[in-house]
Amino acid sequence: MVYYVAGVAEAAAPDFIGALAKAYRHIGRHPASRPTRYAHEPNLPGLRCCPLTRCPCLVSYVERPDHVDVWSVLHGQRDIPAWMQEPEGA
Repeated sequence: MVYYVAGVAEAAAPDFIGALAKAYRHIGRHPASRPTRYAHEPNLPGLRCCPLTRCPCLVSYVERPDHVDVWSVLHGQRDIPAWMQEPEGA
């Protein structure tokens, strides 16, 4: 995400921030509307992913009774299951 904000694509930052805000609004209104994905990797039942529009990123989150926990915002080309694994020796 730093690339969008401070890197070569500085002009893309407003689009990224707008897409992230739109995803957060959608998640806030309809948290159960996205499929569960990758929940088995970090042992997080109910982990869901919401793609950003016009940005190749995914917001991973878990719906709680009174709020939504956002766990990550990652580029969709990342090896997300590997990223979510606990580091060796942890």
